[in-house]
Amino acid sequence: MLHSECAVGLEVGGYNERPDWPKLGPSLLVAASMILAIRTAKWAARHDERLSNLDLAVEIDYAVSMAGAVLSKLMAKNDAIFPQRKEPWYQATDEDTPK
Repeated sequence: MLHSECAVGLEVGGYNERPDWPKLGPSLLVAASMILAIRTAKWAARHDERLSNLDLAVEIDYAVSMAGAVLSKLMAKNDAIFPQRKEPWYQATDEDTPK
């Protein structure tokens, strides 16, 4: 919501720092890729594409799940280590308060 679209009688009372969720996507991608790379580093090259892709799909699912769990835990413990953005919070002005 844009500031000009806010209801009349509300003004910004301050700002709260919140995690910038769209910027967390690359963090999750990098973490999942690193987990996948470590878990598959010793795999030998395979000729059978069907079997190789099935095994890889299982590993990708696991890596994404593990990275998501780590990201979730970090967000719960200390979300300030991730990119932040300011979200305004609003308060009623004196002219809107009942007398």
